Amino acid sequence: MARYRLTVEYDGSGYNGFQAQADQPTVQGAIEAAVTAFSGQTVRIAAAGRTDTGVHATGQVVHVDLDRDWPAATVMNALNAHLVHEAVAILDCAVAEGDWHARFSATGRRYLYRVLNRPGRPALDRGRVWHVKRALDVEAMNAGAAHLIGQHDFTTFRDVACQSASPVKRLDVARVERVGEEVRLVFEARSFLHRQVRSMTGTLVEVGLGRWSPDDVRAALEARDRAACGPVAPSDGLYLTGVDYG
Repeated sequence: MARYRLTVEYDGSGYNGFQAQADQPTVQGAIEAAVTAFSGQTVRIAAAGRTDTGVHATGQVVHVDLDRDWPAATVMNALNAHLVHEAVAILDCAVAEGDWHARFSATGRRYLYRVLNRPGRPALDRGRVWHVKRALDVEAMNAGAAHLIGQHDFTTFRDVACQSASPVKRLDVARVERVGEEVRLVFEARSFLHRQVRSMTGTLVEVGLGRWSPDDVRAALEARDRAACGPVAPSDGLYLTGVDYG
C-alpha cells in the first residue's frame, strides 16, 4: 500500500463544501469518485482542512491510500482525467513518507480573502470575490488586524457550531493590502476555528468602512462573546492557499 500526497485546486462555487455528504456535490466526493474510477478502490481521503460551501482552494492538501504502488505522475494524470468535468484539479502528487498525514502533520495553514472594492459589480470574478462598493481604509483595517495577532481566546470569531475543543488559537499573520481594485486579507496560523477567517474578515471590513474603529476589534476579541462579532463575510472571496508541514 502506498500513501499519496495531493495538492488540490478547486472552485467551491458549485460544491456543498469539501466534506463528503450524501446526495450533495462536494469536493471530497468528486476526488473519491475519481480515485475509484481510476483504481477500482473505494477510498476515504483525508484533507488538511474542511472548507465550507462556496469556499475555494489553490493549495489544499489531501492524502489517499492505494493498494497498488503507482508512479506519482500516473496517479496525478489519471485523477485529472477523471476530474475533467469537475471544478477540481490535482496540481501535484508525491508519495508520502512514513506516517505523514495531510491533517495531523500540518504545522500551518494559509488563507486569502479577496474583496473587490469598486463601485461596479464583478462579471469575470462573480462568485470568487466579495464585492464592497464603498472605498475601504486599508490602513485602519491593518490597525484592527494587529489586535488579532498572537494567542487569544477567539470565541467572538468562532461559529456557534464549531467543534474545536478549545477557542484558544495563535494567529501568526493578519495582514491587509490593496492590489489594484482588490483589498486582500491574508491570515496564517497552525489551525483555525470554524468560520474564524470569515468572521475576522467581516469585522475588519466594518473597520474599513468606518463603522468600527480599530480598537473596537480589540474590544470584540476581549469580549469572548459571539454576539460581539461583526457581520460574517460571505464564502465567495475565501481561498485556502497553502498548508505547511514541518
